[in-house]
Amino acid sequence: MTRIATLPKAELHLHVEGTLEPELAFALAARNGVDLGFADVDALRAGYEFDDLQSFLDLYYACMTVLRERRDFAELATAYLERAHVDGVQHAELFFDPQVHAANGVAIDDVIDGLLDALRDAAGRFGMSGGLILCFVRDQSVDSAAATLEAVAHRAGDLLGVGLDSAEVGYPPALFAGVFARAAELGLHRVAHAGEEGPPAYVVEALDALGAERIDHGIRSIEDPALLARLAASGVPLTVCPLSNVRLRAAPTIGEHPLRRLLAAGVQVTINSDDPAYFGGYVADNYRAVADAFALDDDELARLAAASVRASFAAPERKRELLDAVQAWRAAR
Repeated sequence: MTRIATLPKAELHLHVEGTLEPELAFALAARNGVDLGFADVDALRAGYEFDDLQSFLDLYYACMTVLRERRDFAELATAYLERAHVDGVQHAELFFDPQVHAANGVAIDDVIDGLLDALRDAAGRFGMSGGLILCFVRDQSVDSAAATLEAVAHRAGDLLGVGLDSAEVGYPPALFAGVFARAAELGLHRVAHAGEEGPPAYVVEALDALGAERIDHGIRSIEDPALLARLAASGVPLTVCPLSNVRLRAAPTIGEHPLRRLLAAGVQVTINSDDPAYFGGYVADNYRAVADAFALDDDELARLAAASVRASFAAPERKRELLDAVQAWRAAR
């Protein structure tokens, strides 16, 4: 299992705000004059116990109030990218939630520029590639999502794509069809959270109404044989986050996670960490968890890593380079 950290991989389902470790949260709170409402780092860490997605989101959004300036976002993303590099991540696509930051009085340009600063730094220091995916918060209004997209339309070239995240139940993907159509006009890739809390029908909506090129989570697709067959035939990937799924009770245990059944059905699955500071596991931890639970060998782990590369929005030549690196890892055992 020590080889997992050296396995070249891409991370495609990573909320950069979800990498905010308690120590950094307190440091930024002190610098920016924000009261987190916790006595110290240990008290905050003890609060990282959740009953469901909503209880997680309540703390998640409270901690996001410490992010105020361009340098805060650069520090946050740099801390993640340094850790991801140690975990073998060579390409990272970072989700971010500008609507929440705007509500906290933060300019969207400061968010984007800070994150891009960190990505440029990681490219120079580690040779990492990657980019940004702007996520719309689905429990905010469609008008808010549309306005957010127009506010960054002139910077479409600084983004890889758009996504849809936050509380799933009661907010079907089709609500955002017009916003995603506009994103397509801007040349942006499209992904969407669906089929974690929500039913398999939400995955179908994400495909049909949003034109989603990847489905984030998507684990409840296992409940719909026709959808499974469609995913397998089309090659639309799922960006699965096993430890997150267990922590938020979308799967009872890692051993009962549908990963193995999704793979057996021919679905393209990738392994990711989601919000690792909150769920107790970065990407290598997620690989180790499924390797232990399902007795995955090096060949199977390499196939998962290769799937992450193919499912990425990296340039074709970068994909070839990373796939060659995965093959070299596989041959070096």
